[in-house]
Amino acid sequence: MIVPGGGFSLDRKSWVECRPEFFLSVRVLSRLFRRLLLDKLAIAHKARQLEFFGKHAKLVHPKAFAAYLAPLRNREWVVYSKRPFGGPEEVLRYLARYTHRVAISNRRLVACDEKGVTFKWKDYRVEGAERYKTMTLATGEFIRRFLMHVLPAGFHRIRYYGMLNSSKRAANVARARELLALAPIIPIDAIKAASTKADDPGTKADEQKTAKHPCPCCGSRMIIIETFARGSQPKHQPTPVAAAIRIDTS
Repeated sequence: MIVPGGGFSLDRKSWVECRPEFFLSVRVLSRLFRRLLLDKLAIAHKARQLEFFGKHAKLVHPKAFAAYLAPLRNREWVVYSKRPFGGPEEVLRYLARYTHRVAISNRRLVACDEKGVTFKWKDYRVEGAERYKTMTLATGEFIRRFLMHVLPAGFHRIRYYGMLNSSKRAANVARARELLALAPIIPIDAIKAASTKADDPGTKADEQKTAKHPCPCCGSRMIIIETFARGSQPKHQPTPVAAAIRIDTS
């Protein structure tokens, strides 16, 4: 689940951000997760969608199952919530691998014959080039594992709610970017048209003459990254300067 760190005011004239260094209360999130999970388990048990074996076979009875869940409702649960090490960009890049791909890419498939399907896989327990290995599975087993990554009928890989609802998503995103003083999203067709127009020597000369916001040092056109009111603090964080690497050869 990806949730924006703010939202529109009631009159949609300003953007209301969440408090600094705060997004969601971990305790509230933990108790909400506890209630939803236990309620879903009770519903699944009532619909006979759960199976029990061995020493837990007695939980098939409703009273025994309810007594088993009762202590869990009074125990504090912990939802692991912390800042990602790679930042928001890395989180989105990680999720994109699952939202825009299906199980395995074609480039990982090596061979397919009467013995089965051979494909590449990565062993994260090994460092270096040795972590990239190949595996051969019987065709039926490969198909079984592949179908485990296919969503059942009626499920959607991505669902949008709130300001990202499909009916008003484009307008809301445009309004949010306007309030946050971000550059508008330019369609691909407009980018291609601008690129074609830029190839005209006469156009380049005219643009250089009428360049807005020239840099006082080099004279090149500067790009506005944020606009903020007088007396307020800017929200944009500058890119940190990479630390210089010092090598002592003494």
